[in-house]
Amino acid sequence: MNPITTLEPNPKANVVVSWTGGKDGCLSCYQARSNGFNVTHLLNFRDTKKKGSHTINPKLLSAQMQATGILSMQADFISYEQEFKNVVRELNDNNAAIEGAVFGHIRTHGCLVDRICNDLGVKLIMPLWKRDHEQIISDLLEAGFETIIVSVKAGLLGKEWLGRTIDRKFVRDLRRYNSAIDPCGEDGEFHTFVIDGPLFNHRLKILDSKKILEDGYWFLDVSQFEVEEK
Repeated sequence: MNPITTLEPNPKANVVVSWTGGKDGCLSCYQARSNGFNVTHLLNFRDTKKKGSHTINPKLLSAQMQATGILSMQADFISYEQEFKNVVRELNDNNAAIEGAVFGHIRTHGCLVDRICNDLGVKLIMPLWKRDHEQIISDLLEAGFETIIVSVKAGLLGKEWLGRTIDRKFVRDLRRYNSAIDPCGEDGEFHTFVIDGPLFNHRLKILDSKKILEDGYWFLDVSQFEVEEK
């Protein structure tokens, strides 16, 4: 696997971004675009077999993707790999000329996305791959993203962490709470949702939510939100 990890300017190279609404994909998209890649589409896939720790209110996710001003596509999948390839092939059949795919992975799923990109004949772009995890959080904040915790693994983190903003004190507070927890949540300890930042033309504001426990995870179930002008 030879992913592009240190981004060199590559103007007008069309790429898609794998998107869950969380910090890693969002930061990777930002870094790819900042280095000259032309992000044509955000691709979001929902597992039909289970809820999963990445699940977010689909209306909220759609609003977030629209707030970027980047074309977006959402699809259900039984096989993520197959559906990702189907979508990119369909885009290219319609003259999208996709040359690369951006993923926010840090140290997992590398073989999977390498295989996907090889089969598609596109470049694998992973700006965060094997980077220092605390530095990733620092870069996220330095870029100006506003990110909240939307799910935590029960037994590792309490429900009081739901809705917590990732700020300059986040890593320190996490270390004090449990030093074994990865600052990026790379082992599934928590998942995030980005509500504002340099990619966004509008900011999302959470108006009402409740905390629910399901399948070993606490979720921030957002029922009401609004899109604010910036």
